[in-house]
Amino acid sequence: MKRIVEYRDLGKLDYQEAWDIQEKLLNQNVSIKSGKGSADHQSGAETRNWLLFVEHFPVYTLGKSGRAEHMLVNEEEMNKMGIRIFRTNRGGDITFHGGGQIVGYPILDLENFGTDIGKYLRNLEQTIILTLKDFGIEGERSRGETGVWIQPGVPGKERKICAMGVRCSRWITMHGFALNVNTDLSYFNHIIPCGIQDKQVTSLQKELDRQMDMDEVKISLKRNFEIVFDASLVAEGIYS
Repeated sequence: MKRIVEYRDLGKLDYQEAWDIQEKLLNQNVSIKSGKGSADHQSGAETRNWLLFVEHFPVYTLGKSGRAEHMLVNEEEMNKMGIRIFRTNRGGDITFHGGGQIVGYPILDLENFGTDIGKYLRNLEQTIILTLKDFGIEGERSRGETGVWIQPGVPGKERKICAMGVRCSRWITMHGFALNVNTDLSYFNHIIPCGIQDKQVTSLQKELDRQMDMDEVKISLKRNFEIVFDASLVAEGIYS
Protein backbone atom coordinates (compact mmCIF):
# COMPACT_ATOMS: atom_id res chain seq x y z
CA MET A 1 0.00 0.00 0.00
CA LYS A 2 1.39 3.39 -1.02
CA ARG A 3 2.25 5.82 1.76
CA ILE A 4 0.27 9.06 1.85
CA VAL A 5 2.37 12.23 1.65
CA GLU A 6 0.59 15.53 2.15
CA TYR A 7 1.65 18.12 -0.42
CA ARG A 8 1.56 21.88 -0.13
CA ASP A 9 3.03 24.63 -2.33
CA LEU A 10 3.90 27.42 0.11
CA GLY A 11 4.56 29.95 -2.65
CA LYS A 12 7.25 32.55 -1.92
CA LEU A 13 8.35 32.71 1.71
CA ASP A 14 11.10 34.17 3.83
CA TYR A 15 13.63 31.46 4.67
CA GLN A 16 13.05 31.72 8.43
CA GLU A 17 9.28 31.39 8.03
CA ALA A 18 9.66 28.20 6.00
CA TRP A 19 12.19 26.86 8.49
CA ASP A 20 9.71 27.47 11.33
CA ILE A 21 7.01 25.54 9.45
CA GLN A 22 9.37 22.60 8.95
CA GLU A 23 10.36 22.60 12.62
CA LYS A 24 6.71 22.65 13.66
CA LEU A 25 5.86 19.64 11.51
CA LEU A 26 8.98 17.72 12.52
CA ASN A 27 8.31 18.36 16.21
CA GLN A 28 4.71 17.16 15.86
CA ASN A 29 6.00 13.86 14.54
CA VAL A 30 8.79 13.58 17.09
CA SER A 31 6.27 14.20 19.88
CA ILE A 32 4.05 11.41 18.60
CA LYS A 33 6.97 9.01 18.32
CA SER A 34 8.34 9.83 21.76
CA GLY A 35 4.93 9.50 23.42
CA LYS A 36 5.35 12.91 25.12
CA GLY A 37 1.97 14.04 23.88
CA SER A 38 -0.07 11.68 26.05
CA ALA A 39 -3.37 12.38 24.28
CA ASP A 40 -1.83 11.59 20.91
CA HIS A 41 -0.14 8.54 22.35
CA GLN A 42 -3.31 7.15 23.87
CA SER A 43 -5.34 7.79 20.72
CA GLY A 44 -2.87 5.82 18.63
CA ALA A 45 -1.96 8.86 16.50
CA GLU A 46 0.42 8.10 13.65
CA THR A 47 3.14 10.28 12.21
CA ARG A 48 2.36 12.18 9.03
CA ASN A 49 4.48 12.79 5.95
CA TRP A 50 4.66 16.07 4.02
CA LEU A 51 6.26 17.44 0.88
CA LEU A 52 6.52 21.23 0.83
CA PHE A 53 7.54 23.30 -2.19
CA VAL A 54 8.67 26.90 -1.75
CA GLU A 55 10.58 29.73 -3.41
CA HIS A 56 12.70 31.87 -1.13
CA PHE A 57 13.68 35.49 -1.20
CA PRO A 58 17.45 35.73 -1.87
CA VAL A 59 19.39 34.08 0.95
CA TYR A 60 22.63 32.21 1.52
CA THR A 61 22.50 29.26 3.90
CA LEU A 62 25.38 27.48 5.59
CA GLY A 63 25.02 23.87 6.68
CA LYS A 64 26.70 22.24 9.67
CA SER A 65 29.92 21.84 7.71
CA GLY A 66 29.71 25.33 6.20
CA ARG A 67 32.88 27.41 6.32
CA ALA A 68 32.87 31.21 6.54
CA GLU A 69 35.66 31.50 3.95
CA HIS A 70 33.31 30.04 1.34
CA MET A 71 31.38 33.32 1.56
CA LEU A 72 33.21 35.68 -0.82
CA VAL A 73 31.49 38.95 0.14
CA ASN A 74 31.20 40.71 3.48
CA GLU A 75 28.09 41.75 5.40
CA GLU A 76 28.10 45.28 3.99
CA GLU A 77 28.19 43.95 0.43
CA MET A 78 25.37 41.52 1.20
CA ASN A 79 23.27 44.36 2.57
CA LYS A 80 23.79 46.26 -0.68
CA MET A 81 22.64 43.19 -2.62
CA GLY A 82 19.62 42.83 -0.35
CA ILE A 83 20.54 39.30 0.64
CA ARG A 84 20.65 37.59 4.05
CA ILE A 85 22.67 34.69 5.40
CA PHE A 86 21.54 31.89 7.74
CA ARG A 87 23.50 29.20 9.52
CA THR A 88 21.27 26.13 9.53
CA ASN A 89 21.11 22.68 11.12
CA ARG A 90 21.12 20.78 7.82
CA GLY A 91 24.06 18.87 6.42
CA GLY A 92 26.34 20.32 3.77
CA ASP A 93 28.15 23.58 3.19
CA ILE A 94 26.97 26.87 1.67
CA THR A 95 24.36 27.39 -1.03
CA PHE A 96 21.96 29.99 -2.41
CA HIS A 97 18.16 30.07 -2.42
CA GLY A 98 16.13 32.57 -4.41
CA GLY A 99 13.46 33.21 -7.00
CA GLY A 100 13.16 30.81 -9.90
CA GLN A 101 14.40 27.94 -7.75
CA ILE A 102 12.15 25.13 -6.53
CA VAL A 103 13.07 24.20 -2.97
CA GLY A 104 11.59 20.92 -1.80
CA TYR A 105 11.23 20.15 1.91
CA PRO A 106 10.13 16.55 2.56
CA ILE A 107 9.19 16.00 6.19
CA LEU A 108 9.07 12.21 6.15
CA ASP A 109 9.07 9.52 8.79
CA LEU A 110 11.75 7.25 7.37
CA GLU A 111 10.36 4.36 9.38
CA ASN A 112 7.76 4.38 6.60
CA PHE A 113 10.32 4.60 3.78
CA GLY A 114 13.45 2.83 5.05
CA THR A 115 15.72 3.90 7.90
CA ASP A 116 18.75 4.63 5.75
CA ILE A 117 19.86 8.25 5.27
CA GLY A 118 22.13 7.33 2.38
CA LYS A 119 19.27 5.62 0.57
CA TYR A 120 17.00 8.60 1.30
CA LEU A 121 19.49 11.00 -0.31
CA ARG A 122 19.89 8.71 -3.32
CA ASN A 123 16.09 8.66 -3.66
CA LEU A 124 15.97 12.46 -3.63
CA GLU A 125 18.68 12.50 -6.29
CA GLN A 126 16.75 9.95 -8.37
CA THR A 127 13.64 12.12 -8.18
CA ILE A 128 15.61 15.02 -9.66
CA ILE A 129 17.32 12.83 -12.27
CA LEU A 130 13.94 11.57 -13.53
CA THR A 131 12.58 15.12 -13.58
CA LEU A 132 15.50 16.38 -15.64
CA LYS A 133 14.98 13.46 -18.02
CA ASP A 134 11.40 14.68 -18.57
CA PHE A 135 12.96 17.82 -20.05
CA GLY A 136 15.61 16.06 -22.11
CA ILE A 137 18.49 16.64 -19.70
CA GLU A 138 20.75 13.86 -18.45
CA GLY A 139 21.31 14.40 -14.74
CA GLU A 140 23.87 12.31 -12.91
CA ARG A 141 25.43 11.73 -9.51
CA SER A 142 29.00 12.83 -8.84
CA ARG A 143 31.09 10.43 -6.79
CA GLY A 144 31.44 11.66 -3.21
CA GLU A 145 29.27 14.75 -3.80
CA THR A 146 25.59 14.86 -2.82
CA GLY A 147 23.23 16.44 -5.32
CA VAL A 148 22.60 16.20 -9.06
CA TRP A 149 25.06 17.21 -11.74
CA ILE A 150 25.39 17.46 -15.51
CA GLN A 151 28.52 15.94 -17.08
CA PRO A 152 30.17 15.32 -13.70
CA GLY A 153 32.84 13.15 -15.30
CA VAL A 154 33.97 15.70 -17.89
CA PRO A 155 36.70 17.95 -16.43
CA GLY A 156 35.88 21.61 -16.94
CA LYS A 157 32.26 20.93 -17.84
CA GLU A 158 30.93 19.70 -14.48
CA ARG A 159 27.94 21.76 -13.42
CA LYS A 160 25.58 21.32 -10.50
CA ILE A 161 21.87 21.84 -11.07
CA CYS A 162 20.45 20.66 -7.74
CA ALA A 163 21.91 20.99 -4.23
CA MET A 164 20.81 18.89 -1.26
CA GLY A 165 21.16 18.96 2.49
CA VAL A 166 19.02 17.28 5.13
CA ARG A 167 18.53 16.88 8.85
CA CYS A 168 17.03 13.83 10.56
CA SER A 169 15.68 13.53 14.12
CA ARG A 170 14.20 10.23 15.33
CA TRP A 171 14.05 9.29 11.63
CA ILE A 172 11.99 12.41 10.79
CA THR A 173 13.56 14.41 7.96
CA MET A 174 13.60 18.11 7.18
CA HIS A 175 15.35 20.45 4.72
CA GLY A 176 15.84 18.80 1.31
CA PHE A 177 16.72 19.90 -2.22
CA ALA A 178 17.04 23.10 -4.26
CA LEU A 179 16.53 22.71 -8.02
CA ASN A 180 17.66 25.62 -10.18
CA VAL A 181 14.95 26.29 -12.74
CA ASN A 182 14.94 29.98 -13.73
CA THR A 183 17.42 30.95 -11.01
CA ASP A 184 19.60 34.06 -11.29
CA LEU A 185 22.93 32.22 -11.25
CA SER A 186 24.95 35.39 -10.64
CA TYR A 187 24.26 34.99 -6.91
CA PHE A 188 26.49 31.90 -6.92
CA ASN A 189 29.45 34.09 -7.96
CA HIS A 190 29.65 35.40 -4.39
CA ILE A 191 30.13 31.99 -2.74
CA ILE A 192 31.98 28.73 -3.27
CA PRO A 193 28.82 26.65 -3.80
CA CYS A 194 28.70 23.62 -1.50
CA GLY A 195 32.38 24.30 -0.78
CA ILE A 196 33.34 22.84 -4.17
CA GLN A 197 35.82 24.95 -6.10
CA ASP A 198 36.34 25.16 -9.88
CA LYS A 199 32.95 23.69 -10.79
CA GLN A 200 29.98 25.48 -12.30
CA VAL A 201 26.35 25.90 -11.28
CA THR A 202 23.60 25.69 -13.88
CA SER A 203 19.81 25.74 -14.26
CA LEU A 204 17.12 24.29 -16.48
CA GLN A 205 16.77 27.70 -18.12
CA LYS A 206 20.47 27.87 -18.94
CA GLU A 207 20.67 24.30 -20.22
CA LEU A 208 17.59 24.60 -22.45
CA ASP A 209 18.05 28.29 -23.33
CA ARG A 210 14.46 29.19 -22.52
CA GLN A 211 12.33 30.42 -19.64
CA MET A 212 10.78 27.45 -17.89
CA ASP A 213 7.20 27.05 -16.70
CA MET A 214 7.64 26.54 -12.94
CA ASP A 215 4.30 24.74 -12.60
CA GLU A 216 5.29 22.27 -15.32
CA VAL A 217 8.50 21.46 -13.46
CA LYS A 218 6.61 21.05 -10.18
CA ILE A 219 4.18 18.61 -11.80
CA SER A 220 7.12 16.54 -13.02
CA LEU A 221 8.80 16.64 -9.60
CA LYS A 222 5.63 15.49 -7.84
CA ARG A 223 5.05 12.65 -10.28
CA ASN A 224 8.62 11.41 -9.96
CA PHE A 225 8.58 11.75 -6.18
CA GLU A 226 5.57 9.45 -6.11
CA ILE A 227 7.37 6.94 -8.33
CA VAL A 228 10.65 6.89 -6.42
CA PHE A 229 9.15 6.91 -2.92
CA ASP A 230 6.20 4.65 -3.84
CA ALA A 231 3.90 7.30 -2.38
CA SER A 232 0.65 9.09 -3.14
CA LEU A 233 0.67 12.87 -2.86
CA VAL A 234 -2.51 14.46 -1.55
CA ALA A 235 -3.22 18.16 -1.08
CA GLU A 236 -3.89 18.67 2.61
CA GLY A 237 -3.64 21.51 5.12
CA ILE A 238 -0.32 21.37 6.90
CA TYR A 239 -1.76 22.52 10.23
CA SER A 240 -4.91 20.37 10.29
